[in-house]
Amino acid sequence: MQQNGINQTWLENQSAWIADYCEGRKSFIYGLMPQTAVNLPITQTISILKNRLGEEVFQNTIDPNIVNYHRPPNPQSAIRESAIANLVGINVRTIQSFWNVVKYALTIPASQSAIHLLPIWEPGVVSSLYGMASWNINPEFFSQELYEAYPHLDTVERQLKACVNLLHAMGKTVGMDVIPHTDRYSEIVLANPHLFEWLLRKGVEIIDHSNDLHEKVQVAILDFLKKNGSNGVNYPIAAADFFSENFGEANRILALFGTKSDYHGRSERRAALMDFLFRQGYEPAPATMAPPYRGLRVDDRPEACTIDDQGRDWRDYAIIHPTPESRVFGPLTRFKFYENKNDNADWEVDFEQPRREVWHYFTEKYAEVAREYGFDFMRGDMSHVQMRAEGTPAQPDEFYDPLGAVKRRIQQDNPRFYYFAESFLAPANSLAYGDEVDHLEAAGADTTLGDLQSMVVGSPAFLQNFRLYLDIKDIRRVTPCFTMMTGDKDDPRFDKFYSGGNEARFFIGLFLPDMPSYMGLGFECRDLHIAPAPNEHYTKLYVFKIGTGPKATYGPYQWGKNEALFSNLLRIREFAEDFLPNIENCTTQWLLPPDATGHKKVIAWTLVEQPELVFVANLDIDNEVKNVKIPNPAMGQTGCQLLFSTKEKMGDILIFNEMNLHLEGLEAGECRVYQCHD
Repeated sequence: MQQNGINQTWLENQSAWIADYCEGRKSFIYGLMPQTAVNLPITQTISILKNRLGEEVFQNTIDPNIVNYHRPPNPQSAIRESAIANLVGINVRTIQSFWNVVKYALTIPASQSAIHLLPIWEPGVVSSLYGMASWNINPEFFSQELYEAYPHLDTVERQLKACVNLLHAMGKTVGMDVIPHTDRYSEIVLANPHLFEWLLRKGVEIIDHSNDLHEKVQVAILDFLKKNGSNGVNYPIAAADFFSENFGEANRILALFGTKSDYHGRSERRAALMDFLFRQGYEPAPATMAPPYRGLRVDDRPEACTIDDQGRDWRDYAIIHPTPESRVFGPLTRFKFYENKNDNADWEVDFEQPRREVWHYFTEKYAEVAREYGFDFMRGDMSHVQMRAEGTPAQPDEFYDPLGAVKRRIQQDNPRFYYFAESFLAPANSLAYGDEVDHLEAAGADTTLGDLQSMVVGSPAFLQNFRLYLDIKDIRRVTPCFTMMTGDKDDPRFDKFYSGGNEARFFIGLFLPDMPSYMGLGFECRDLHIAPAPNEHYTKLYVFKIGTGPKATYGPYQWGKNEALFSNLLRIREFAEDFLPNIENCTTQWLLPPDATGHKKVIAWTLVEQPELVFVANLDIDNEVKNVKIPNPAMGQTGCQLLFSTKEKMGDILIFNEMNLHLEGLEAGECRVYQCHD
């Protein structure tokens, strides 16, 4: 395909390319750019899916009574049920509905076999996806066009079930976020104050943060019900009974907030109850990140106070004795998984006293979600949290880590369910106490994100960390990802990470068969931003909804129009279509591993099972390299024929001189695949 005029080329060839997909010759629709895909008319999308999947399969997928529907496996579309998968992360808000996720998936080949959905629940303050306000699915992800075509898909929950079914039938696994915190005044918190930690603030002073402060909050909530009514629900007047399992969370939510279908009514009641508690000084303790985690104080600086339109003075919090990475997340509160020592006088957690009812609630809720919608894996948010000052204990027990506990609970229902951790493999004692890899192993994480997305390709930091990740992969129980871009790094501050080397990122992410990769939505056509673009061009700024200030957005997400990048990645995807199935279960053998000193920028590898294949990449994105020698003492062949180049080179041959393979040169950022022969 030409690098320019992709839209015109699509118009000229779409019938043939759609036919290739429908008739199974390709696992994705060739040449279909994401922005074109999400705007396909529903009639055309349905026709494509019916032709690809078959009428019966399609009808089964859109039946919300059938959960976790799988198309019978075949080599073209079998779901890859392994943690070593190439993932695509999708912030549904950027494409507006679950139905549009299905449309976008038409552009994703079998080489990228897993889809991670960023949080899908009703959001709270600033509409942050990570500040979940309830266990209800976010109504903004409802598709009106899908409802009009299939009126039985009349709720966002039914549409989510149908869309996960469709993604399964299209050959994708689907993952959810598991979040160990909520919005500070979420329905979850207000209906279950005993599951969270509370404080009582007056002005700039925390006057109470004792262990059982939630009991006073419970009494206050009942006072609110007496004054404001209970939506017609008869409820016990004693706090111990109202907040008991016998009365139940569902009844409490109905009494406090009203029916699930009345979204605006529930929001108004939640705001009223929040105001009622806030004016008495009751606040859920905000979530924190990085050692020492504990020890909160009110930030008394004038700029740390916000007066809202109701006259409420919201104060930021800070850590009393911070370390460089310490941070307080004011809008969020973490589940109280353990008791505190000495009535919390010193903000010290007693890890020997897990609060079992909290663990049970947390793990069962996520198990219900996984079962209800058929999710195949989880991405554990803030997986790097390890609060024990001594580091990972010698004998971690079942209450060591809540995210690991969720994985184990869901595996009782689905043994193949796996855990993808949000951890950045930071130095010890920076984001967590102790070593992050030790912690991830103890928590049962299968794979982890890492932080290559935060480094310029070919930089010393990139090369050193890439090498570190390979060492972790080879000797530890958790496998780091080769990460191209994430939603939180698609931000004006990080444009420098993507100014070059994107083809190399993508190539390496696909052609290391024993290392997972992660690509955030929009990477494949992301514009080159020499100067920051308007906020609407960055997916990070759609994790929340802010109407004013530097992070505000004023309309829908704007897809990149980088046809050159899309075309280059499309060539890689097309080559991978037929090539990758032959190496899917192979083991990498490094010939030129990433240089731990950060100086040498050419990498090369082969496969244990197929040593005739040689992969090579120049991670210098600014300069050509000449006269490259690739050590391969086991090579018995005399020459290697070029199969693929990201720069469209043809016919170049590697020569084996009985010591190594000789390569005349590689262009800046160029990647190649060779097949050697006698």
